[in-house]
Amino acid sequence: MLLQLLIVLLCIVVGARLGGIGLGVMGGLGVALLTFVFGLQPTSPPVDVMLMIAAVISAAACMQAAGGLDYMVKVAERLLRKHPQYITVLAPLVTYTFTFLAGTGHVAYSVLPVIAEVARETKIRPERPLGIAVIASQQAITASPISAATVALLGLLAGYDITLFDILKISVPATLVGVLVGAFASMRVGKELVDDPEYKRRLEAGVVVKSALRTESLLSKKRAVASVALFLAATLLIVLFGSIEQLRPVFDGVTVGMPLIIEMVMLATAALILLLTKTDGAKAVQGSVFSAGMQAVVAIFGIAWMGDTFINGNIVELKGAVEGVVTEMPWLFGVALFVMSILLYSQAATVRAIVPLGIALAISPMMLIALFPAVNGYFFIPNYPTLVAAINFDSTGTTRIGKWVLNHSFMLPGMVATVVSIAVGLLLIQIY
Repeated sequence: MLLQLLIVLLCIVVGARLGGIGLGVMGGLGVALLTFVFGLQPTSPPVDVMLMIAAVISAAACMQAAGGLDYMVKVAERLLRKHPQYITVLAPLVTYTFTFLAGTGHVAYSVLPVIAEVARETKIRPERPLGIAVIASQQAITASPISAATVALLGLLAGYDITLFDILKISVPATLVGVLVGAFASMRVGKELVDDPEYKRRLEAGVVVKSALRTESLLSKKRAVASVALFLAATLLIVLFGSIEQLRPVFDGVTVGMPLIIEMVMLATAALILLLTKTDGAKAVQGSVFSAGMQAVVAIFGIAWMGDTFINGNIVELKGAVEGVVTEMPWLFGVALFVMSILLYSQAATVRAIVPLGIALAISPMMLIALFPAVNGYFFIPNYPTLVAAINFDSTGTTRIGKWVLNHSFMLPGMVATVVSIAVGLLLIQIY
């Protein structure tokens, strides 16, 4: 079993380094090795999860193509410029909202340069709002009703009569509180901008210049607003269908499952956006949302398949090794989720790879929901695209990777937000 585990971890590490679809295809290689070399029976690929994510990404990509994301950025820019003194608190709320609505943290790219410039213009150290803004875009993944991670968790807990609302009533307030505490903790990070030596050096060297950044005017505000409205309506419908089973159709005494509901609603929404806004469907696949989403689909395909195959083939040994400890201290399973998310660079892939083990260990489904924010650990090593983008957008040099790599601008807000989110989640499941 140890050699098999080594193969699984090696595939994860190499896949993460390859980037793009590397994680998914290395997962496929892992499945092949486990099957043909070690004789493990391959499990079924997570088809429902992949199709749900593909449907959500299709709708979000159509909204982006219609100008919906650009419209959201313009609204966010007006808010930040109207209250620049509160940017360290407002910026993470903006990126949190963007991710919550779109289901992917990659939408934060569009607003990061706005945050960096508004902070610099206000003489607020850009590291403070940028650091927690990136973390907020990650935390919101575990609160969004249409994110790949939430969809994956819902699918795994379906056998426990857990609804989408059961997950959201814990994850939304928990992550929001975590982000806000992280924002307040970030308000005193580092020296004031005017006293920062790196900023002074760059200022003297003429590196820091006013970028006069403004979001581009929309080709059609009406189309953009319509696409956002349709997408929000679809998200609300999914929450309602997921929370109230009676709203779903029944055939032969069996209620239509949430995977099919999500797929139908999101594909229909994508079609309506294209038809009503007269947007070119080819343009949707060229945007950043579609590219990032399809990479997530491939990653889950390979990694979840490999993880399921490994766990299913070694479930007796795994349970014997950790069952006693996890039974005594189930919160330790959150540490496993956090560590694996660092390796996998994906909340959804972490959920699909590790949560089945938690279910096999008989961890309470409500405990698994409370520990859900632990999958947001990929800020730990500062090479994830949104982290790198935030560093590059900050021309003052305050947002950076430290001398010892791990002492970077995202470590404090990331650890605070994650720990507080889990703590609040654990408290909420006691209340509920």
